[in-house]
Amino acid sequence: MTENEAFIYESIFHKIRMSFLSIEEVKEMIMEEIEDNGFDDQISEVWANRMIEKEYEQLVTESKGWNKPTNTERLIQVFEELCKMNIIALHNAGYTTSDGECEVVEVEMELKKRGKKSDGYCFYHEQDLARAIQPENPSLMIAFQKINNSEEQVTIEIGRKIVEILKRNGFEVNWGESATRKIEIINFAWQNLYDESKEDLLDYEKVIERMSK
Repeated sequence: MTENEAFIYESIFHKIRMSFLSIEEVKEMIMEEIEDNGFDDQISEVWANRMIEKEYEQLVTESKGWNKPTNTERLIQVFEELCKMNIIALHNAGYTTSDGECEVVEVEMELKKRGKKSDGYCFYHEQDLARAIQPENPSLMIAFQKINNSEEQVTIEIGRKIVEILKRNGFEVNWGESATRKIEIINFAWQNLYDESKEDLLDYEKVIERMSK
């Protein structure tokens, strides 16, 4: 595998393992990535599609051995419970912490239009999720805070609520009750297989609807 193929293969691995997209969507995005990087004269569509299908088949095989509910299903339950507690909880919110904070602000603005105001928020972003799909020592970092808050104790109380729900759903947590440190779900391996019949975790309108009830 050439250096450029290895670069594209890593992108394929992440997209398939995260499983937010259908196989056809992954194929389209990978071909766009190949073209954008000027690799189209070195990497063929046939090779890319073969790697995508290989990774997907491997994930399907692994999924047959997952315990139910999976780690991801339990995390979805945690985030749904947090929304019911008036805490915005977003899956895969952008690529960085700053991206996630922007997504949270947009959700808060929509809530305000409906006469609601959140009591805090939490999210993980794509870089966080990349750690949860790695083969060794997977974990997931959860950012949390309250919009326009500068009081450390308020931040800590939000963190405590999130940790309580995580532990109640069987997760092992490393945090230390720090207002400046993310909550780490240790030994967390992301277990997700794309299914168009499932709820789209990136549809934040569902979060707004859930919190508006």
